[in-house]
Amino acid sequence: MTELERRARELLDEADTRGEVKRLAELLEGDASLRAAVLAAGRARGAELPDDAVDWPARKLLRRARARDVESQVRTNPIRRDESFVCVHCGAEVGPLRRTDRDHCPRCLRSLHVDLVPGDRANPCQGVLDPVGVEIRGKDTVIRYVCRRCGGTHRVRAVLDGPDADDWEAVVAVSAQQEGG
Repeated sequence: MTELERRARELLDEADTRGEVKRLAELLEGDASLRAAVLAAGRARGAELPDDAVDWPARKLLRRARARDVESQVRTNPIRRDESFVCVHCGAEVGPLRRTDRDHCPRCLRSLHVDLVPGDRANPCQGVLDPVGVEIRGKDTVIRYVCRRCGGTHRVRAVLDGPDADDWEAVVAVSAQQEGG
């Protein structure tokens, strides 16, 4: 790797904030060879940059060459879903919770591995999540899950109060299974 290529990669790695992009763009303004190296480094990162991008304003070139367009469009905030469902494990008809999202059966505590981000229903696995443990985290009781199909893990808060609360005996049984097993 040449010194110019190393410098171009460093510029892209450092350009995390708008202020840094502005400051680093000033370095690119009069340096055509550094601009070309940033263009090449951006393409190596997967940025789709046309040949004329080398002539773009330096700030635009830096922002696009960072190749963060795709990751900035990935949803990371939960989607609110509080829907009725029929449990695939025990057949219980489960109604909405109305105060938070219901994502597991209150009777057998099973869930489905359906979300990448809570509520998005975008996980291709779709396997059954079996409860394997219980944790106390501050004021919350958390149920730990393992997916039957892919082995992935997941955690959700247990609902311990109100008319739609999780079956306390099922929570205790999972906790005892964890300690005994």
